Amino acid sequence: MCSTPDPWRKSLRSSKTERVGQILPALRKTYGEARCALVHSNALELLVATILSAQCTDNRVNGVTAPLFRKYRSAKDFAAADVKVLEQEIRPTGFFRNKAKSILGAARLLVEKHGGQVPETMEELLELPGVARKTANVVLGTWFRKTTGVVVDTHVRRLSRRLGLTRHDDPKKIELDLMKLLPRQEWIDFSHRLIWHGRKVCSARAPNCAECPLSSCCPSAGRVG
Repeated sequence: MCSTPDPWRKSLRSSKTERVGQILPALRKTYGEARCALVHSNALELLVATILSAQCTDNRVNGVTAPLFRKYRSAKDFAAADVKVLEQEIRPTGFFRNKAKSILGAARLLVEKHGGQVPETMEELLELPGVARKTANVVLGTWFRKTTGVVVDTHVRRLSRRLGLTRHDDPKKIELDLMKLLPRQEWIDFSHRLIWHGRKVCSARAPNCAECPLSSCCPSAGRVG
């Protein structure tokens, strides 16, 4: 027997859908050229850079990876690296011991199981040490242009809540909410654009609501800071 729909939930769902219909064109107009800020020239470099980006700014990662990618040009090169040396090379990104361990482990598995190539499926990427859904989504969406999910970094996590698109704080639950609300063809670009918006306008401590292109459809406008 079907239960009676909750009118409040139906109304909330409708308002979210309408809000997304306003948010997407505003983001497209303002940040149409938004791209991944991590500098890379192939899938392996993007994978390594994304692992390094955890709890670290993209600018700092790019400063570290410039010489790193000149030295290590393949998964085989990374797999053969001295862990102590690699730790010092990536030290500025923070959590360098865990990150070095993840990079070495991922590189070795790429060599052993994938012929040194970065796989193109979520399942295979999640088998790599140091790779969770966020990293896998970055690689699949940015390099392979595969819409397997929505990247939920700190900016997307914060702004999705401010925009009233989710009530959750857990990235996995936020991703599921966004996947339900957003047209699939928007998943990749939505994340890039929202990340840019978080950096340029809607910062964590001082959101510039007066200059925000989303203020007219943001339930938090003027009430966060």
